[in-house]
Amino acid sequence: MATINYETDVVAWANQQAWLIRNKKFDLLDIEHIAEEIEDVGKSEQRELASRMAVLIAHLLKWQFQPDYRGSSWERIIKEQRKSLEFHLKQVPSLKAKLLNPEWQEAVWADAITIAIRETAIENFPETCPWTIENILSHGWLPMSAA
Repeated sequence: MATINYETDVVAWANQQAWLIRNKKFDLLDIEHIAEEIEDVGKSEQRELASRMAVLIAHLLKWQFQPDYRGSSWERIIKEQRKSLEFHLKQVPSLKAKLLNPEWQEAVWADAITIAIRETAIENFPETCPWTIENILSHGWLPMSAA
């Protein structure tokens, strides 16, 4: 069996590695690249969680700071993001720990602010998130209008 190069065709390489595992040809496995790919799966799941959370928070910011623009589309996006996050956390429960990580929260907040600024042209958002994770993920909760 000819070895497929990871660098030139990752899909063919992955299929070959799966075949080798299923056929117990462990001595032929590309262990280093397999380990990298497994780590990348975890990173991808973390990026998905952070991205969805940033979109949700950005829409909550828009809801709070632009009450005149509130509408069913924003409400729908907020509901969809919450449902997607809930599903994602059920599928990958180990990600729940990320929600409590202050550094992760700061990074997500920064991404949410970037989205909100780009979509609203408002630049005076709070420096830190004023809401709890429980509020953010709570179905039906919406922030009050900014005074």
